[in-house]
Amino acid sequence: MKDYLISGIQQVGIGTVDFYESWKWYIEMFQVDVKILEDDTVAAKMLPYTGNQPQKRHACIAINLQGGGGFEIWQYSDRQPVPMRFPITIGDLGIFVAKIKSRNVPALHQTIKARYQNVGEISVTPDGKKCFYLQDPFQNYFQVIEDDSIYIDEKKNAGGTVGAMIGVSDIERALPVYQDILGYDTVVYDRTDIFEDWQFLNGSMQKYRRVLLTHSEERKGAFAPLFGRSSIELVVAMDRVPQKIFENRFWGDPGFIQVCFDVANMKALGEYCASKGFPFTVDSCADQSEFNMGDASGHFTYIEDPDGTLIEFVETHEVPIIKKLGWSIHLLKRDRSKALPKFLLKCMKMNKVKIK
Repeated sequence: MKDYLISGIQQVGIGTVDFYESWKWYIEMFQVDVKILEDDTVAAKMLPYTGNQPQKRHACIAINLQGGGGFEIWQYSDRQPVPMRFPITIGDLGIFVAKIKSRNVPALHQTIKARYQNVGEISVTPDGKKCFYLQDPFQNYFQVIEDDSIYIDEKKNAGGTVGAMIGVSDIERALPVYQDILGYDTVVYDRTDIFEDWQFLNGSMQKYRRVLLTHSEERKGAFAPLFGRSSIELVVAMDRVPQKIFENRFWGDPGFIQVCFDVANMKALGEYCASKGFPFTVDSCADQSEFNMGDASGHFTYIEDPDGTLIEFVETHEVPIIKKLGWSIHLLKRDRSKALPKFLLKCMKMNKVKIK
C-alpha cells in the first residue's frame, strides 16, 4: 500500500537566459501571473546536476488561478547558461513539450496568433481533443490542449500546466516511474504511427510510439482541485536514435528542466521510490527538517527516470497567501488529504504581477 499522496503537477521547470523576459512572455500568452514565491539565492542542494558546485540563481514559481500547475522560471545569476545544442525533435530524451490547458482552443489560438507568429494550426489529438502547438522565443514547445475544467473563473481561455510529453528510449522500462510511482495508471492510447497533429514539431514525418497516461483516481491534497487532472505522454522515436536534451549541460540551463509533483509524506514516497529502483538523487532535508525558498518552506527531492529525465517532488510546509499582509498557510498543521478552501486561493489574486 502506498502511504503517500501525489496531489498533481505543481509546476514544470523552465531554464532561461532572461528571467524577466521569459516570465513576461508566459504572462502574456498563458496568464501565469500569480507569484507563489521568488528567490534569488544559491542553489546549494542540486550539486549532482550543477557541476558539484553551488550555483546562484533567480527563480520564481507562478500559476494561473484558472487551474493547472504552474511554471518554475529559473535563470543562473553568476554562470552563463549553456543553450540547447540542437533543435529539439520529437522523442528526444527528456521533456520536449509542456501541455497547457484551454477551455476554448480556437479562441486562444486566435488570440496568440494575433500577438505571436511561431504557432501551428489547430489539429486533433489521437483521442479526439482539439489542440495546437507553439514554440516560444526560447525554443520550448507547448501543446495547448482542450480542457474545460476551471478552478477560479477569471474569464480567460488559457489555463495552467496539465502534463508533458517526455521522450524515452523504452516505454516498458519507463512505466515503473510514471505508472507505479506517479500513479498514471490508465492508458488513454498506445499508438505507433506518423501523427498528423505533430506537423508543427521537428521530426513530424517520422514514426513514433506514443503512450498517453492519466490517473484513474482523483488526486487528493491541499492543492489537488487547483492542479486538476493531468497526463504524461511517453514517446519513443522509431526511425532514429534520439538525443538527450540535457547531455553535457546543467540542470537550470535553457529548456524544460523538470516536472514537479506536489506530495504529502515524503518519507513514505522515498521508501517506495527506492523499492522500485529509483531512489532519491537529491534530498533537500537529508540533514535538516525543512528547506526555505524565499517566502515558502518545505521539502524537495528528485528522482531520475531510466533516461535521466528529472522528476521533482515537493512537500509544501508553508506557502504565502497574501505576502503584503504576511499571511501564510502552515500545511503540516492540517489534514494533508483535504483540499484547501477555495476562498484562500482566491486571496492569491493579490499576488498578481505585471512585468513591463
